[in-house]
Amino acid sequence: MSDRGDTITITGNVATPPELKRTPAGVPITTFRVASGQRRYDREAEAWTDAGTNWYTVSVFRSLADHAHQSLQKGDRVILTGRLRLREWDNGTRRGTAIEIDAEAIGHDLLWGTTTFVKDSRSATIDVAPARSTPVGADAWAAPGIDGGPAGEVEPAARPMLVAVGAGDDPSTDGVEAPF
Repeated sequence: MSDRGDTITITGNVATPPELKRTPAGVPITTFRVASGQRRYDREAEAWTDAGTNWYTVSVFRSLADHAHQSLQKGDRVILTGRLRLREWDNGTRRGTAIEIDAEAIGHDLLWGTTTFVKDSRSATIDVAPARSTPVGADAWAAPGIDGGPAGEVEPAARPMLVAVGAGDDPSTDGVEAPF
């Protein structure tokens, strides 16, 4: 078995209905096949010609597996990136190499259509730190800890001061304001 782990990005069509399974530990895994066709312009014929199709088995894990299963259908044009794995196989009568991708990101290819994004509320609460709220009536654009009026009117004591290392015995830096 060859396991390169190289990162690959492909565009292609979902060729099989995405299938969702769960491991004994409950981890979701969605698998499907992607056909990535290559086209070339034939100058002599002045036409586009098919130059072959590469087939990939795609595996998707955890929340991305759930999202892919809900979002993708056979025939959808997708862009995906993930880890490439080459796996040798032998079924007794034939031998070959399976080309697999463990997907890290998947999306519809917007060159061919449109899509609507719906944020998963579960991931929003897990991945994002809670935001600080601004008190009612406070200026949402004011710098934290500085009470000032309109732009440019900041209390002198709140202005940053340039302080030299070893300051205190160097009178040349007394009262020098920071350049920002």
